[in-house]
Amino acid sequence: MKLPIFIKKMKMESTFRTWETNRNIYLSFLENYNLEQLNTVPQGFSNNLIWNIGHIIAVQQGLVYSLSALPINISEEMKTTYQKGSYPTGNTTQAEVEEIKHLLISLIAKTKQDYTDGKFISYNEYTTSTGFTLKSSEEAMEFNNYHEGIHLGCMLNIKKFI
Repeated sequence: MKLPIFIKKMKMESTFRTWETNRNIYLSFLENYNLEQLNTVPQGFSNNLIWNIGHIIAVQQGLVYSLSALPINISEEMKTTYQKGSYPTGNTTQAEVEEIKHLLISLIAKTKQDYTDGKFISYNEYTTSTGFTLKSSEEAMEFNNYHEGIHLGCMLNIKKFI
């Protein structure tokens, strides 16, 4: 069943508001923790604060852009460093933190504009590792909020140990 356009628009506005709230929480980590803390992998953990933030950026680009057959808005290096299945392999530099900080917020505006401009036309159906089957860019954007919430939970645990 296809939703009336005004309902679809309201739903997407809610999705984008949730995403903006998530990203501002992530931004607070970048603003309140120093480089050493961001790079610390506590004992018993497989990643750190900065990896989680880079990861949510890379995954959003894959879920929303790549699966919509659109070019991603991050470097190939960033995609590889933070994609699903990756883990921290060294210390992230302050310059990289600044790039991540910029992308964290700027990609919201870019994605919203691309959505408004109707760029998300096709979507390659994808089943996530948590069992969600995404059939549209809208579903990918909604799932992205869920994914970012999972990683926020990981970060809240990590911060207890740094």
